[in-house]
Amino acid sequence: MENEHIVKSYDEELTQIENMTLVMGGLVETQILESVTALCNHDQKLAEKVRVDDKAVDVLESQINDLTLRTLALRQPLAMDLRSVICALKISSNLERIGDYAKNISKRTQVLADIRSVGTAERTIKRMGEMVRKMVTDVLNAYINKDLAIADEILLCDEEVDYIHNTLFRELLTYMMENPGNITLCMHLLFIARNLERMGDHATCIAEQVHYVVTGSVPEENRPKADKTSQMIVEENCESKE
Repeated sequence: MENEHIVKSYDEELTQIENMTLVMGGLVETQILESVTALCNHDQKLAEKVRVDDKAVDVLESQINDLTLRTLALRQPLAMDLRSVICALKISSNLERIGDYAKNISKRTQVLADIRSVGTAERTIKRMGEMVRKMVTDVLNAYINKDLAIADEILLCDEEVDYIHNTLFRELLTYMMENPGNITLCMHLLFIARNLERMGDHATCIAEQVHYVVTGSVPEENRPKADKTSQMIVEENCESKE
C-alpha cells in the first residue's frame, strides 16, 4: 500500500511539472502575440502589459526548476522519466528566454510609437511573429503528447523564419543606405526581427529536447540554419566619375 502511495505521488509530481511547463508556455505564446501586436498598432499600454507579465514567466521558471530538482533528488527517476524531468528544466529555460525577447520587443515599441515604419517591415515582422508563435504552440503539443513527428517538423520550420529574417535584413539595409534618416528606425526594426529569429531558435531547441525524451538521443543531423545575416557583405553602389 505504501509503494502504491509513493508511485501515485511520483506520478503526480511528473504531471505537475508538465502542467506548469504548459502554463508557462501559454504565457509566452501570449507575450509573443501581444508584443508584435503592440508594435504594429503602436499600443504602448499593451507593450507595458508584456513587460509586466514577464515577471510571471520568471516565477514559473523558478518554480519548475525547484520542483524538477526536488524530483531528481528524491525520486531518482530512470529512463524516459529521467529524460522528461531534465527536458522540463531545459524547456523552461528556453521559454524564459523567448519571454525575454518578447519583452525586448515591447521596450522598443515605446521608442517607435511616434515613428512611421518603412516599406513592408511591419508586415514582415507580424508574419515572423505568427510563425514563431505557432512553432511554440506546436512544440508544446509535441512535448505533452511525446509526438516525435511534430517535434522533427519544427526543426525544419526554423529555416523559413531565418529566410524571412535574411530578406528583411537586406531590405532595411537598403533603406538605411538610401536615406541616413532611416538608420535609427531601421536599427530598431533589425533588433526586433533578430529577437523573433532567436525565438525560433529556442523553439527548435525545445523540439530537440522532445526528440531526446522520445528516442533517448539528440537528432543525428544538424538542423537547417539559414540565418546568413552575420555573413552578408553590403556593397555600396557607386557611379564612376568621368
